[in-house]
Amino acid sequence: MPSGITTLAADAPELSAANTGFMLICSALVMLMTPGLAFFYGGMVRVKSTLNMLMMSFISLGIVTILWVLYGFSMAFGSDIGSVVGWSGDYVGLSGIGLNELWDGTTIPVYVFAVFQLMFAIITPALISGALADRVKFTAWALFIVLWVTVVYFPVAHWVWGSGGWLFEMGVIDFAGGTAVHINAGAAALGVILVIGKRIGFKKDPMRPHSLPLVMLGAALLWFGWFGFNAGSWLGNDDGVGAVMFLNTQVATAAAVLGWLAYEKLRHGSFTTLGAASGAVAGLVAITPAGGSVSPLGAIAVGAIAGVVCAMAVGLKYKFGYDDSLDVVGVHLVGGIIGSILVGFFATGGVQSDAAGLFYGGGVDQLGKQVVGVVAVLAYSLVVSAVIALAIHKTIGMRVSEDEEISGVDQAEHAETAYDFSGTGGGTVSRTTAPDTTAAPKAKKVDA
Repeated sequence: MPSGITTLAADAPELSAANTGFMLICSALVMLMTPGLAFFYGGMVRVKSTLNMLMMSFISLGIVTILWVLYGFSMAFGSDIGSVVGWSGDYVGLSGIGLNELWDGTTIPVYVFAVFQLMFAIITPALISGALADRVKFTAWALFIVLWVTVVYFPVAHWVWGSGGWLFEMGVIDFAGGTAVHINAGAAALGVILVIGKRIGFKKDPMRPHSLPLVMLGAALLWFGWFGFNAGSWLGNDDGVGAVMFLNTQVATAAAVLGWLAYEKLRHGSFTTLGAASGAVAGLVAITPAGGSVSPLGAIAVGAIAGVVCAMAVGLKYKFGYDDSLDVVGVHLVGGIIGSILVGFFATGGVQSDAAGLFYGGGVDQLGKQVVGVVAVLAYSLVVSAVIALAIHKTIGMRVSEDEEISGVDQAEHAETAYDFSGTGGGTVSRTTAPDTTAAPKAKKVDA
């Protein structure tokens, strides 16, 4: 993703109406991904947790938007401080930005870049919520979002995409968020669930998705919005790189669906709709960092590898005993690692940059950089997220009570239920008004 500090130099490019319009559309597509994620997660949980799962994504739209305007954009993309975080007074409150001021090296306004990046900041903590299904207080979750984006997401976004950020300057390639979004969220999810523990009945009670149609709808919305997420990350359409990313997004996702389903059939004997939806998301995650570096053939390889490996990884929670409710670790953390590392193998050196991977004569240099980026973001997010969760858990408490978890967090936290069955005709009928169906039927008089 092109990144830098704004400039008003006399030779700066002129605003492009076409690129600006394209980026506004991409921003809207990325915004749609958060409701899509809500449906995806909402269908995967049991009925009694559906609304809570939807709300854990939707609340991020509110909280992160305000924090981004107040200081988040400044921390992520302001003037570099020690290669760790940014800060620019003009970005605080987004109050010192000129109407037609362009983002450095692009033909789009700073405001457009800010709103596009805002949508990334919104969906990243929402991704974490899937690991915590059925058992977290809504107020604690809201507080976690505030602390996590401030201490983890905003600085990591600066590391990866901000001019002066240490991973950016090192040359780590992350086209649209393999490290900053998916590894970041997946590692955070692992850190939090290690603190708050397992759901009641984990590995004992059936915890199947209550609505696979909702899961498929959510996956479809994610797939659709991801074109804006990925292709938009080049911030324009002037050189064809965004078009390659658009194509590779489709190609890798298709390959991942097929890879996941093939593994499922061989391992479990069935092609499942949940597997198809999960495979699509795994492919989308993996191609996110790599799609601007690889060819379409490389995208097939990235997607197929991610589909198979992520399908294998989701079962690790039963082996190691961590309760990742909706497979955030297995899909987003593992998928993000796969996509980021495979840049070091499949980068052609002829798309977004001249950095070539091992299979294209580039040696191990880029691979080494990718490994550093993966390890740094994973370790930082895992540790700091666990500390934040522990602090909340020891103060206001992260988990609902045992009784509330058993009865359902929807009623306990939101005083609502996802489905009202009272009007379906399935209720009991009073014996004082119900017809007597036990008596023998009366004989009808038949005319001769």
